[in-house]
Amino acid sequence: MLSLNDLQKSLILPHIRPGTLAADFTMGNGNDTLWLSRQIGPQGCVYAFDIQPVALENTRKRLVQAGAPDNCRLLCVSHHLADQYIPGRICAGIFNLGYLPGADKTLTTQRQTTLEAIRRAIALMDQNACLLIAVYPGHEEGRLEGEAIERMLAPLAQKQFSVGKFRLINSPAAPYFYLIEN
Repeated sequence: MLSLNDLQKSLILPHIRPGTLAADFTMGNGNDTLWLSRQIGPQGCVYAFDIQPVALENTRKRLVQAGAPDNCRLLCVSHHLADQYIPGRICAGIFNLGYLPGADKTLTTQRQTTLEAIRRAIALMDQNACLLIAVYPGHEEGRLEGEAIERMLAPLAQKQFSVGKFRLINSPAAPYFYLIEN
């Protein structure tokens, strides 16, 4: 069976260069932060963002328990302000939209800040970088958020960006993702 998570990692991995910067724009429980931390290595830095203090706490615990390198900056800040905290270009960035697993499902990412975060993340991309945006259409805001993202990404210049959408077509409520490469 196709694992979208495995596919995501295989598509983003060629863009990651040890010793560079990466971003987890929606930290959640820290799974992507930990993965990026290991790929970037001790000389690199992962900037991870979430507006919920519990996300920072959960991520910090996950990083310590996993023995991750001390190369992460965990910030209790909205992802749409990430460019104010990241001091340079990123080789990779991950958005895992929706709500924090195991927490209040009514608190979700919102279209307005997500679209602004993606615009700013695109501007932060280094050469040969990528952004991965996972969308969860199983709730109304997630469905609308995904549609808005597609409308925003569709007109990106083909000579500068490659944008793909990866979705299981026989499961319309299942998560899907966008991949932006430059």
